[in-house]
Order: sequence, then C-alpha cells, then structure tokens
Amino acid sequence: MAMRELKPWNRGRELSAPFGAAFSPLMNLRQEMDRVFDDTFRGFGLAPLGLTDRIFEGATAWPSVEITETDKQMKVMAELPGLDEKDVEVKLADGMLCIRGEKKEEAGDKERQYSERIYGRFERLIAVGDVDESKISATFKNGVLAVTLEKMPAAAAKEKRIPIKH
Repeated sequence: MAMRELKPWNRGRELSAPFGAAFSPLMNLRQEMDRVFDDTFRGFGLAPLGLTDRIFEGATAWPSVEITETDKQMKVMAELPGLDEKDVEVKLADGMLCIRGEKKEEAGDKERQYSERIYGRFERLIAVGDVDESKISATFKNGVLAVTLEKMPAAAAKEKRIPIKH
C-alpha cells in the first residue's frame, strides 16, 4: 500500500487495488471505517486528524451569545431559535450566569435526508462578577433571550487602572 493512500486528504479519491480485485473489499471496508470515524469526530465539534470542517465550526458554543457592558449594567443576549420560555432556565450563582435548556427534535422529522439543525441539551456559563441580584431581569422574544444585570456600586470601585511604564 502506498503512503499516499493513508493520507486523509486523499480520502475522496478512488483508491486502486494494488493486489488485484481480491484486495478491493478490504480497501472499501477501510474507506467506510475512515468515513465513520470522521463523521463521529465531526459530531463532537472536533475536526478529524487536525483538518477543519467549516460546517461544524462553532457548534460547540451553542447558543450564540452577545454581551454588552456599561459602567452600570451588563446585558447578555442569547439566540435560541425554535424555543419557548418554558424550554429555557436562567440562574445566577457565584458570579456566573447560567443559561440552560433543551431543544427537542420534532416528531415528524424522521424522513429528512440532511440536517444542519442542532438538537439536544445546552448550557452556557458566563462570568458576570458582582451584580445586584434583586435587579436582574430577563425577557424572551422571537427566539432571543435578553438578560439585564445591574452592577453593584462597589463593583465599579474595585476597578483600578494600572499604568504601563516605558
């Protein structure tokens, strides 16, 4: 077997059977096993053998969040398409905001051929620091969760600018 046949970037090419037609079923089996392992790694958000797959980049960081911060408050927005408020749980503990939930697969989708949709449980932890727990609010509209956290007055006082010396 030539070394070029073992390289993952040659996987899409047709491999020749070096020992005649009798060896071809073994080559087919190896190609199928390579495909199964590559698909398995892709499902975990990992690229097989260090190669990248643009379709699955960022799948491990679902839901996507946007964080804005001012001197007085912090706002966290999470995109949760296809979910309702009852599917999402928001908690605050030890300076960490936890957004957790589950997106369930529709029952009538068994005949689909291909899907890039994401299903299953999710959890995002976001460090928010010292916030006033009595002034936290959350809204959910059009699949976007918005959590507004008011900062503690003492939190701004803890900040100290450090001068950089030449």
